[in-house]
Amino acid sequence: MAAAEVLAGICGFKTTITAEKDDTNCRLTISSDCEHINRLAQDLTTVDPIQEISHRGEGPLTLRLAAKHCAHAACPVPAAIIKAVEVESGLALPADVMIKISRG
Repeated sequence: MAAAEVLAGICGFKTTITAEKDDTNCRLTISSDCEHINRLAQDLTTVDPIQEISHRGEGPLTLRLAAKHCAHAACPVPAAIIKAVEVESGLALPADVMIKISRG
């Protein structure tokens, strides 16, 4: 199982993501303080890891559903979902990701 925890920024919402791979797909469990992410979680329960790591074809299901459910285009949660899927599927090594925002 791979897990990710997201503190999304100024909204103050926390999201936890777990990905568990079976033979070909990853089952996702997503819990969030954000109502938009919780709606995304209801639709995004299983993904094909190979589809999730590419923009070819229809692109990642995560991003397509995020466009439908997320109110904020810069929300970091969809990227964290894809990263958890990558790690669980052996397509990436686990490493923290950081976005540091400042005003010059």
